[in-house]
Amino acid sequence: MAIAVTSIGLSLGAVVGLVTVFGISARNAILQLAHYEHLVELEGASWDIHTVLRGANERLVPILMTAAVTALGLAPLAFGINRPGQEIEGPMAITVLGGLTSSTLLNLFVLPALAHRFSRRRAQ
Repeated sequence: MAIAVTSIGLSLGAVVGLVTVFGISARNAILQLAHYEHLVELEGASWDIHTVLRGANERLVPILMTAAVTALGLAPLAFGINRPGQEIEGPMAITVLGGLTSSTLLNLFVLPALAHRFSRRRAQ
């Protein structure tokens, strides 16, 4: 959406940004699902809505810190998109910032709901 809103078009920098966002988002999702598994298997929590909320709450700070630090590092590139020499870095920064926003929201709200809905409890 950030690419469409800013009308920068799909360039090499935007594609690199999409790959970067995919990697960060996949890493956050894998770590969150692994944390749910840790809570259930090692800590003995029952798989219910309370475990889902606890796992999402415990992963909130790492996910937000990853997004915040990346956003702070890329903000100067995104705001200086019209400067000479920023033809690759500017679109990449805008793509990563937009993707981080949506992937952070998805990892914090949608992934826990999907995990609760589609995970199966093992027979005890």
